[in-house]
Amino acid sequence: MSNHGEGGREVIRLEGLEKVYQSGGDVEVRAVKGVSLRVCEGEFVAVMGASGSGKSTLMNMIGCLDRPTRGKYYLDGEEVGGKSKSELSRVRNQRLGFVFQGFNLLSRTSALENVELPMLYAAHSPGRSELRRRSLAALERVGLAGRAGHHPNQMSGGQQQRVAIARALVNEPSLLLADEPTGNLDTRTSLEIMKIFQELNDAGMTILMVTHEPDIALYCRRKIVMRDGVVVSDEPVEVRLSAAEELRKWGEGDAVAAGESAGRSDVAGVGEGGAQ
Repeated sequence: MSNHGEGGREVIRLEGLEKVYQSGGDVEVRAVKGVSLRVCEGEFVAVMGASGSGKSTLMNMIGCLDRPTRGKYYLDGEEVGGKSKSELSRVRNQRLGFVFQGFNLLSRTSALENVELPMLYAAHSPGRSELRRRSLAALERVGLAGRAGHHPNQMSGGQQQRVAIARALVNEPSLLLADEPTGNLDTRTSLEIMKIFQELNDAGMTILMVTHEPDIALYCRRKIVMRDGVVVSDEPVEVRLSAAEELRKWGEGDAVAAGESAGRSDVAGVGEGGAQ
């Protein structure tokens, strides 16, 4: 079993997890082949691999969106791989938070209302004032308290992804699952999202993130690589980057570029004055 946890409480334990699909009659496709690993509380794990490697299928099983064909999946010490669809739905709502590449926000509802949704589907939904309080707190946590009334079409891609992160956090999950969360974002906005993830992880949140971007994986603490349905490597990130530091460098670069541009404008103005 892959075991690079930090020795804390187990959040995820997989034992010989397999997923087999039927394709074209009797043809079996083994998407995930006997994966065993554990993830402990407070880890930040990147799962990487080429298309067809099995990483998305593995994420779907960990996210209780699909059930394994064989093997066992323990979440917070409870075996969940064999639960019914309704039981898995409750697990997703109460113990998991999801962040997707495409944001998956409702276009005709405000940021606040989008964040409220997981609580509305909970078995014991809080009252209206508590819904608002918790949703505003989640938006404030990602720096968007001032955008609570805005709709998705009034926000940038990075702001929409931050709303999606707030929605994932509002039920206080034990595990945050992110599927290509920076895939639709430019470099600077990707850094802003990774800064939020690093801050959440530093505060104790356990995060499992699928990404195909090697540079994004460097902001995690651990990197798992899959190929042909199996884990081929599982190692700590030796030289971990700080998104806050990279953003600071980016800002310094912008300031230098702005200064150079202003200098060129001044020179051009002097030249035009001399020509007169």
